[in-house]
Amino acid sequence: MLSTIIFTSIGIIIGAAAVYFYFKIEGSLYLKKIEEANERKISQAQKRLVEIEQKAAVAETKLKEKILDAKNRALEIVEEAKKEEQAMRRQLEKQEERLISKEDLLEKKTSEVEKNKLDYEKRVENLKIEEDKLEAIYKEQEDKLASITKLTKEEARQMLLNNMEREYKDELVSHYKKMNEDIKENSQKEATNVLSQAIQKLASDVTSESTQTIVELPNDDIKGRVIGKEGRNINAFEHLTGVDVIVDDTPNAIMISGFDLVRRYVAKRALEKLVEDGRIHPARIETVVEETKEQVHQMMKEFGEKAAFEMGITGLHPDLIKIIGRLRFRTSYGQNVLKHSMEVGFLSAHLAASIGADPQVAKIAGFLHDIGKAVDHEIEGSHALIGADILRKYSMPDAIVHAVEAHHEEITLNTAEDFVIMAADAISAARPGARSETVETYIKRLRDLENLTTSFDGVEKAYAIQAGREVRVFVKPDKIDDMAAIKLSHEIARKIEKELAYPGTIKVQVIRETRAIDMAK
Repeated sequence: MLSTIIFTSIGIIIGAAAVYFYFKIEGSLYLKKIEEANERKISQAQKRLVEIEQKAAVAETKLKEKILDAKNRALEIVEEAKKEEQAMRRQLEKQEERLISKEDLLEKKTSEVEKNKLDYEKRVENLKIEEDKLEAIYKEQEDKLASITKLTKEEARQMLLNNMEREYKDELVSHYKKMNEDIKENSQKEATNVLSQAIQKLASDVTSESTQTIVELPNDDIKGRVIGKEGRNINAFEHLTGVDVIVDDTPNAIMISGFDLVRRYVAKRALEKLVEDGRIHPARIETVVEETKEQVHQMMKEFGEKAAFEMGITGLHPDLIKIIGRLRFRTSYGQNVLKHSMEVGFLSAHLAASIGADPQVAKIAGFLHDIGKAVDHEIEGSHALIGADILRKYSMPDAIVHAVEAHHEEITLNTAEDFVIMAADAISAARPGARSETVETYIKRLRDLENLTTSFDGVEKAYAIQAGREVRVFVKPDKIDDMAAIKLSHEIARKIEKELAYPGTIKVQVIRETRAIDMAK
């Protein structure tokens, strides 16, 4: 029993020792693993720190480079600003020199006018002296005749007058004629100098407009898509725009023909959009044409604002600005009316300054003198009178309104500005190459054809196409039925035969279209 206890105790002691050594060894290994893990973390942290320091160094270098670049750019901007300032200074100096030169020229002309005035006054004074001498001689002879012939005073006076008339008639007539010729010659020279100076200050381009516009295409394959199956696309396009679309052998181009500048411009922009978009079919064509028309109406205001800005004219009513922009799409004998109006405005200002009239009134009146042409196809009457009514509506000064109203002598010319506007208008119109009688006659014939057609009841709009050989008439379907459309085409054709002169034949095509639209929800 005792031995058993002893062996058991020894076993327990040995087991405890074994457990102790086991945990001691395991603990040492665990601590070693922890130390190794810590060393790895420390090593990784050191590497990370080195990388961060390297990145920080690179970032600092880049920052310094950017700062240096910014400083260099700032120096360049300063240098450019200095150069621009120097250029502007030089330009201002040149302008100042030109102004001084013009002032000298104006002073010279003023002195010449004063000199001519003094010469004239001197001649008048000499004539007065001669008249006094003649009066003295007349009185002396009258007294002598009265004493010698015993004539009555009235008889002696009549005899003296007859003698003097015979003696001095030729001399007085010759002297008077010479004075008139000298005055006319000096006036002619002065007027020629003033007009020459005004014309030389204005260098404008020839503004003649044609009746055709070319639209460039990326390739000839587009032509087939523009025409469409059985011509549906091109027919829809012509129907909506009122122009002729000419597709021929010209490479990478389609020609748009029409006398109305607005229609041609709308057609050109719409066709360019369709070609760029690639979707060309009747529904898309209708959408694009309507959008383009809205854009062109907005552009009219922009054209008016740009023209007024270039003229240096401010304070015009916004609606008047829009009417001015419409002149961009009007021509007179092939001359663009907006460019012609600007030209007349500049010329009027120069002429007015040269003769002592109001340059600002002349400039504005010259710029607005053809404003009536923007609406003369909508309102009956002379464009000068229509323009004056428009300017009165927008409360323009009376001097400007009267100058516009009188520039074709439909009312009396009262002021110097009135004569200046009329002269500037004539100069601009008479400039070689400015106008073309043939183009204007052609456009007038087509416009008369359209106006005659739209005079019938139930007609919504009409387009003259094919150089006037065809007129397409669009009627209101609620007022004109199919039978009435046939009758209307005959009536229009008969009226054209009676009232218009035209070569060849004119095809009258009445188009009645009804649309029913509903929404599926």
